[in-house]
Amino acid sequence: MAGGMDTGGGKGGKKSLDTSINLTAFIDLMAVTISFLILTAVWTQIGRLQVSQAGGPSTEEEQQQEEQTKTVQLNLLITPTELRLSADQSAFDPIPLTKDAKGKTDLSKLVARFKELKAQLPDQSAITLQPEDKVRYEDLVRIIDECIGAGLPQVSVSAAMG
Repeated sequence: MAGGMDTGGGKGGKKSLDTSINLTAFIDLMAVTISFLILTAVWTQIGRLQVSQAGGPSTEEEQQQEEQTKTVQLNLLITPTELRLSADQSAFDPIPLTKDAKGKTDLSKLVARFKELKAQLPDQSAITLQPEDKVRYEDLVRIIDECIGAGLPQVSVSAAMG
């Protein structure tokens, strides 16, 4: 047999190429994959933070609304060692960052400062956080949570200046 392919059938006989394929393993793989994709989609929705980019109001209505309420531009500079809160051109005393017994950053002084600020400016709802590069992500998320808990739900994050 020159140039032919031997199918193992012996003397001129041909072996059947039709075989049955077991689909059970494929169906099991697809069920696991679909379950994984659905769970992953739910986890990404849960892990999402609601923050906006720093910048002024985008529409004229928002600008007029901002002028009617008494608000100031709040900035919180976050460094690995301290927090610096400023309102428009005035700056507050820096808040040193210390660790508690569990090793987490103690934010009680920041919460007290937010309470004082909300007493002076009850209409204030926006704050811009400016973390430096070396700030831990866990600390940034905890500070965002404290801002929202203190009545400042419009949290913007921008690059640290200076």
